[in-house]
Amino acid sequence: MARRRLGFWRRFAIVLVKPVMFVWTRRTWAGMEHMPTSGGVIIVPNHISHADPLVVGHYINDTGRWPQFLGKASIFRVPVVGYILLRCRQIPVERGTVDAARSLETLVAAVRDGGAVVIYPEGTTTREPDLWPMRGKTGAARLALATGAPVLPIAMWGPQRMFDPRNAKLSLRPRNPVSVLAGPPVDLSRWAGAAPTKVVLDEMTNEIMLRLRDQLAEIRGGTPPPIYSPNGQRRAVDAAEPATGDRRGDAA
Repeated sequence: MARRRLGFWRRFAIVLVKPVMFVWTRRTWAGMEHMPTSGGVIIVPNHISHADPLVVGHYINDTGRWPQFLGKASIFRVPVVGYILLRCRQIPVERGTVDAARSLETLVAAVRDGGAVVIYPEGTTTREPDLWPMRGKTGAARLALATGAPVLPIAMWGPQRMFDPRNAKLSLRPRNPVSVLAGPPVDLSRWAGAAPTKVVLDEMTNEIMLRLRDQLAEIRGGTPPPIYSPNGQRRAVDAAEPATGDRRGDAA
């Protein structure tokens, strides 16, 4: 697979991070054939741990693409750190401000420039007690409508063994098993050209989260529960979804 020229800083990041990941994890990669070899793509992983970016970044780089993560704009203003992040083509975004619309424009430009932009649709690590996906936010749907780029779902299981957000436990044990599965792009064609109304964005986001949930079930086993809402209520988002689920699966 052809790779773009990475330059010094991106190569430096690879040299810094990959050897650590080779020791820290035992990896099972699947579905790499679904990653477009070129052109803009919106990558939507589930979010179970603060270690997720390391794992999904490693996976994406192994497909031949360079991951572009979103980060709080304030981090990019930190001396040295901000410079390195920008040189590594990471993307600063403003949150909860009047500049939020400008942040969407920045993301649109990154996708149209051929970037592999990573957006966690849940916005934060899941609050579902067994680490199944929770209800998503609409950022990925907005970006998909604005660009028409494919939305690639990536499910992962295992980063919680490296850092578990439920108890803030960090494990430095080597060769933690991690599994990552990319699926084919989410079919959002029925909303192509639609206005970004709340109904449209919610429907698109639900479609994305259901795909992520079902892919995660392929990795960890068991029957997934209905999509979880942060207020603690289960939320069925399609008519075929059961009201309850067998929440089996190793949550350790």
